[in-house]
Amino acid sequence: MDLHKFLLIVLQLSLLNYASYAAKSWEEDDFLKTCSSHRCSKHHGPEIRFPFRLSTDPPSCGAPGMQLSCSKHDTILNHQVLGPCIVTAIYYRHLVMNVIPLVDSSSRCPLQKLISTNLSTDVYRPVSLDYSGHYSVLIGCSIDSVATNQDGIVGPSSCLSLRNNASQFWYLVLPQTDMSTLPMGCEVVAKSIPIPYTYDKNGPKFETFFDKPLFKDRAKGAINLGETPFTWSLNSITSVCQRCEQEGRHCGFSSIRGQAYCLHHGTTSVATFIILVATAIYRSLKKRYNEAIHLKVEMFLKTYGTSKPTRYTFSEVKKIARRFKEKVGQGGFGSVYRGQLPNGVPVAVKMLENSTGEGEDFINEVATIGQIHHANIVRLLGFCSEGTRRALIYEFMPNESLEKYIFMHDSNTSQELLVPHKMLGIATGIARGMEYLHQGCNQRILHFDIKPHNILLDYSFNPKISDFGLAKLCARDQSIVTLTAARGTMGYIAPELYSRNFGGISYKSDVYSFGMLVLEMVSGRRNSDPGIEKQGEVYLPQWIYERVIAGQNLVLNREIAEEEKEKVKQLAIVALWCIQWNPKNRPSMTKVVNMLTGRLQNLQLPPKPYV
Repeated sequence: MDLHKFLLIVLQLSLLNYASYAAKSWEEDDFLKTCSSHRCSKHHGPEIRFPFRLSTDPPSCGAPGMQLSCSKHDTILNHQVLGPCIVTAIYYRHLVMNVIPLVDSSSRCPLQKLISTNLSTDVYRPVSLDYSGHYSVLIGCSIDSVATNQDGIVGPSSCLSLRNNASQFWYLVLPQTDMSTLPMGCEVVAKSIPIPYTYDKNGPKFETFFDKPLFKDRAKGAINLGETPFTWSLNSITSVCQRCEQEGRHCGFSSIRGQAYCLHHGTTSVATFIILVATAIYRSLKKRYNEAIHLKVEMFLKTYGTSKPTRYTFSEVKKIARRFKEKVGQGGFGSVYRGQLPNGVPVAVKMLENSTGEGEDFINEVATIGQIHHANIVRLLGFCSEGTRRALIYEFMPNESLEKYIFMHDSNTSQELLVPHKMLGIATGIARGMEYLHQGCNQRILHFDIKPHNILLDYSFNPKISDFGLAKLCARDQSIVTLTAARGTMGYIAPELYSRNFGGISYKSDVYSFGMLVLEMVSGRRNSDPGIEKQGEVYLPQWIYERVIAGQNLVLNREIAEEEKEKVKQLAIVALWCIQWNPKNRPSMTKVVNMLTGRLQNLQLPPKPYV
C-alpha cells in the first residue's frame, strides 16, 4: 500500500476516533485551566487536585465538602470535629489522607482528643482496620520505665488518665506486643489507634506486623503530633475518581453534565498528534475570535471617548479589588468583589468572567450606565478591558439588593424595613430612574432585566437600578424595537417578548417588569412561586386584584394602620396597571411616577389580569 494512502487512512481513522471525544477534550482543557492542581508549598506538601479544591477555586473544582486552604506553606483541612488540621499527605488512589490537628502549643497530649471524640463527619471518617499493620495499641503507665529501645514501642507522652485525672505516660505499641514485657501499672487506654499511612506505587508500605522500624517512624508522628489518617466517603463523584486514580489517570468534573470523569492521558500517538493539531487549531481560532472581540471593544472605547469613567489596567483592578479576596455577590455575568479606589472611595468590582456573546454585555454596560448620572441609577466609576479580561467598577451599595428584603423566607433580614411608606418611596425611586432611562437620555435605554436582584440600596436605602448587560439603545422617538430572542428573567418578562401576538417590543416591556417587581414588594412573595395554596389562587396578580376589589388587607404578616393600607393599595393598583398584557394599556413611567406621588382617590382600577 502506498505510504501516503496508508497515512491518509490512519489520519482518517484517527480523526473518526478523535471526533468521538473532541468535545470532551476541549471540556477537559477548560477544566484544567480553571481547576489546575496546587501545592501550598512550592516544593513540599500534598498536591491539591480534584476531588479536593482550594477555597479560592470555583466550587466546581472540587466535590462538596472537600475544600482545603493554605496557611503560609501548610495545607489546611477544616474538620467539623477537630477544627483546623494540617494535611501532611493525600493518597488519591487509596482515599486516604494524613492530618495533624492544630492544638494548643502547651498541650503535651495531642492524642487526647483523637480517642475521646467521634471523629466521623458527612465526608471524612477515621480509617478502617483493613490492614492489620495500620493501627496500634495505646498503653498508659503510671511510671516512665518502659524500655523504648524496642522497635515495637514508641513514647512516652505525658498525659492525664482518662479515668482518674492522674498523670500517666502514654506509649504506642504494636498489637502483638506481649503485655507481660511491660512494667506493672500499665493498662490499655485504647485498642486501635490508627497509624499515619505511607505508600509506594504498589500500595501500603507495611501490611504485616513485622516492619517494626517503619512502625516506629510513623508512630512517632502519631504520639508526638497527633498525626492520624482519615478516609473520605465514597459517592458518585469520589468513586469515579478512585477508579481513575487506579487506572493511573487524574479525575475531572463536568459542570455541564454534572458528573466526574477520567482525564485522558493514554491515547495512541497518532490520535494524540491529531488532538494536538486540533487543539492548536481550536486555540488559534479562539485567539482570533478573542482578538476580534477585543478589537470591537477597543473601537467602541475609542469612539466612547476619555471624558467618561476612568479606564484601569488589570493590575490596577487587582489592587482596587484587593486581589479579589472579599466576594460580595454573583451577577448574571460574573462575580462581584468589594474594593477601594486609591482615594479611599469604596467600590464594587464586577468581573465579567462568565461573559457570553461578542462583548455586548460589557459594551452595553459602559455605553449605557457610563453616560448616566441619576440619583436612582448606580454609577459606573471605572472599567477595564485587557484582552479577554474585563471588569466594571461601580459605587458600593452597602445594603445589597432589594431582593434581600422582600422575601422573608429567603433571608434572616427583617421585612420591617419595608414598611408601606418605605415601599412607596423605593417604588417611586425605581420609577424615577426608569423614567430617566426612557425619557431623560439622548437615546432611550431599555433595561430588559428589571427585577429585585438588580435594584441596589445605598446607605439610606435609596434604590438604584443596576446591571445593564441586557440593555438596548434606541431613538427616543422609536416606539418599537427588534430583538432576535427574548431577554430577561422568567417571571418578569413581558408577554410580547414571548409572542408578537401581544404587541410590539418597546419601553412598555420594562413597565411590565416594574409592575411585577412592585407586586412582589406588596405581597412579600415571588410571582413565580407555586406554593401559595393558602391564598387559594395560583396567579399572584389575580390574587392581589381580588383582594383589592374585596377591600382586604394585602399585608398578611402584621397589622398596619389605615393610612398604611392605603399606600399598599395604591402600590397594588399602579402595579396592576403596569402588568396589563396589552402594552398599549400600560402607563409610561412618567405616568407611573405621577400615579405613585398622587392621591389614591384619583386612581381607577385596571381590568382584571389574565391568568
